[in-house]
Amino acid sequence: AGMMGAGIAYSSAMAGIEVVLKDISEENAQKGKDYSKKLLDKAVSRGKMTQEKADGILSLIKPTANAEDLQGCDLVIEAVFEKTELKAAVTQEAEAQMLETGVMASNTSSLPITGLAEASCRPANFIGLHFFSPVDKMPLVEIICGKQTSDEALAKSIDYVLQIRKTPIVVNDARGFFTTRVIGTYVNEGLGMLAEGLHPASIEKAASLAGFPVGTLAISDELNLQTMRNIRLATEAALKAEGKEMPKTASDSVIDRMIDEFDRAGKLAGKGFYDYPQGGKKTLWPGLKEAFGAGSKEIPFEDMKERFLFVQSLETVRCMEEGVIEKVADANIGSIMGIGFPPWTGGVVQYINQYGLREFVARAQELADKYGERFAPPALLVEKAEKGEIFE
Repeated sequence: AGMMGAGIAYSSAMAGIEVVLKDISEENAQKGKDYSKKLLDKAVSRGKMTQEKADGILSLIKPTANAEDLQGCDLVIEAVFEKTELKAAVTQEAEAQMLETGVMASNTSSLPITGLAEASCRPANFIGLHFFSPVDKMPLVEIICGKQTSDEALAKSIDYVLQIRKTPIVVNDARGFFTTRVIGTYVNEGLGMLAEGLHPASIEKAASLAGFPVGTLAISDELNLQTMRNIRLATEAALKAEGKEMPKTASDSVIDRMIDEFDRAGKLAGKGFYDYPQGGKKTLWPGLKEAFGAGSKEIPFEDMKERFLFVQSLETVRCMEEGVIEKVADANIGSIMGIGFPPWTGGVVQYINQYGLREFVARAQELADKYGERFAPPALLVEKAEKGEIFE
């Protein structure tokens, strides 16, 4: 019943669905319900809803600490911390109570669904439903099919997402799925620019002028640097167990130094790449200059803007090559509605189409020569460009 669980409960109740909101204590569950009350009270005070209607919606949410209250549920969505063991325990607790034909869903943003489904006694009914924060405002849900997810579980999940008036995209299982993986490249690029010695204000301005709603340094503060590091360490450990190595990025050392050297973990801590004065407007931390040589180097502003755009479009093509995302429309919609890719582009794949595939490949190669192999155009892109095709 944290921010995500409370938001999912609100969106479901708004669509007339009965919700059981479970947490480890009655008090925590009630706090989750209070989130809906706050939003509904605001709607009433603005004249957008009658008190009677608000009361009716609120009455659909039942806060509880008792797992037995999940009896009869035909969809359970867990939204606990990104820890495999914790998610496994919650899955088993819920499946013991819910309908055998019901769908068990995880709101994980990065853990592979096939792995989480190992804790399930009905893996065919297990699926990923990745909501975006804040749930009441964000229109997208990324549905992730694990290796054993049935067509029926997928159909029920799509129905539910449409019922709560959100837009579904469907992707296949992989670490980070589609959206988390792609936005990760955006964040890494911005932090990498900082490590290169570019001025932080220029980095944020380049993102803004490219059409992104939030700059990479601001997003990092919002996400919390400690959380970002935890995800990285968990991913490293999981890959090591599979005999693979996680590639290092320049952003890793930036995050580590921000936490360990400067004790600045982000907005929640009151200080990160930005300072957050009480009651005042956030400003970039002046210490970035000394810490990272900020402003000691300059590159063409157009390069900065295109690095942000290209790095995400190229990662999307890799996702397509790997079969993570199959439909161009899902990639475009998901990038705009879920992770703030600039709407003027038409989406992360349409950006390549409208740039012109041959021109895009040439520019990507140019960026790769100047800034690193992550900009090297994938085989699928080169092949389509040579054939004069577009992504459709």
